[in-house]
Amino acid sequence: MRIQVKLFAFFRKGRFIKEDRELPEGSTAGEVVDSLDIDREEVGVLMCNSRHCGFDTILQDGDIYAIFPVIGGG
Repeated sequence: MRIQVKLFAFFRKGRFIKEDRELPEGSTAGEVVDSLDIDREEVGVLMCNSRHCGFDTILQDGDIYAIFPVIGGG
């Protein structure tokens, strides 16, 4: 299956902004995070097709998947 992955903020550094990826059927959102060497503790929001999702969400062909880091402030 083919999905589009979008990265935000410092997750883009040394990676990409947007990329199409070919994945095996049944791949999860968490597996994509892991494949990008992103620490799950640094992930603030995961979205699939503009809806919040979790690491265990099974991705489908054609999904648009976005990964946002935890944002700190004060």
